[in-house]
Amino acid sequence: MDAILLDTDAFSYLMRRGDSRAEALRPHVAGKTVAVSFITVGELYFGAEKGKWAAARLADLEARLKAVVVVPFDLDLCRVYARTRAALPPGRTVAPNDLWIAACAIRHCIPLLTNNRRHFEPIPGLQLLPSEPPAPGLPGHVPPS
Repeated sequence: MDAILLDTDAFSYLMRRGDSRAEALRPHVAGKTVAVSFITVGELYFGAEKGKWAAARLADLEARLKAVVVVPFDLDLCRVYARTRAALPPGRTVAPNDLWIAACAIRHCIPLLTNNRRHFEPIPGLQLLPSEPPAPGLPGHVPPS
């Protein structure tokens, strides 16, 4: 499976019409199975609650969530989370939600696309994609149409 896991920020940028930050991310998702963590789903619903989204905007979010794979919670994921957290370099901390999102990527052996690389860089075993588009000739490059 040629899949990619989107961090909450990446999913949000791609969801917003006209968001210029999404342009650098689009080539990474083209032709891929797009997944988000159950944590991302919770963060998105939190944003909707906090922002008191109208019914139409919430319906748009739910339609977009139906179009992606949601990585669920399971016991193997919990084991990966525990191993990953224990393996963090001494003195380095990662926000709990970011660590869960990373564990989802590690557990399913799929790369993570985020615009917050520094949040995830200390995590061993995590494959992070660059937030800029792939260079021509490299895997993942999509030529302009």
